[in-house]
Amino acid sequence: MTEHAGRPLRLGTRASQLARWQAEHIAARLRTLGHEVELVLLRTQGDARQSGPIAAIGTQGVFTKELQRALLDCQIDLAVHSMKDLPTEPVDGLTVAAVPDREDHHDALVSPAAATVAELPHAARVGTGSARRRAQLLAARPDLDVRDIRGNVDTRLAKLDAGDYDAIILAAAGLRRLELGDRITQLLPTDLMTPAPAQGALAIECRTSDAPTLAALAPLEHPATRASVTAERTALRKLEGGCLAAMGAYAQPVGSELQLRTIVLSEDGASRVVVEEQGPLDAAAEVGRAAAARLLDQGAGELLRTR
Repeated sequence: MTEHAGRPLRLGTRASQLARWQAEHIAARLRTLGHEVELVLLRTQGDARQSGPIAAIGTQGVFTKELQRALLDCQIDLAVHSMKDLPTEPVDGLTVAAVPDREDHHDALVSPAAATVAELPHAARVGTGSARRRAQLLAARPDLDVRDIRGNVDTRLAKLDAGDYDAIILAAAGLRRLELGDRITQLLPTDLMTPAPAQGALAIECRTSDAPTLAALAPLEHPATRASVTAERTALRKLEGGCLAAMGAYAQPVGSELQLRTIVLSEDGASRVVVEEQGPLDAAAEVGRAAAARLLDQGAGELLRTR
């Protein structure tokens, strides 16, 4: 089957190992459905600057803007994002055409020093580039020496193995996708470490007007995952927190209902607001809005403004 006047679908991706895996995974699924696909490698600002805190690069979208620009310029036909990197504000002319089945949503402890966060030595050096992870670690263990870490998964693991850190926190999904699941020391339970909104989920984006690509991507849609990440990202958007905020959200379908846990923390983890919300699976956005409203009523806005 050919697309776009006889040429393959052009799938844009970042060049990092994990981004390439995600792109190859989606390309393989599309090929199974009979579509020709070619990968187009693009470099983003987030990839170009691998040192210093990610917040220093700028605002949201450091891993996605160049891919979206390439879509709008018709250089590519679709892009695969880690959905947690995708800003919640939609881009005119683009749409998330498919949300495939979600991978593991957990954060993972990787450490040679202890089997669990609770067992880490006093003042252990823990690496993370995430304000959300930092705040939740400090909420559980205020004695920890939480330090910034940047770089791709392999780079972070190399820094851990070199003794620069006693432990690091990574997304379990990324480790599993790179066949590094054996490095996971502990899957962190959601009540200890609520994940980033949409963690473990992929977003496949294309032009709203591109009917052939929209049709090609339709079979990849997973409705339960779409509902879960819609609730999580709606809460994030209503809080105006952005991907750099100390905010976590995780929704899971239970029968015809959707259960959503959201948390907002101060930078040091000393203050936090947690809300559990539930509603119909087919009203995911409303569940997210309700959770955000309750968080704001309980003072979450002040915690976000202190960052």
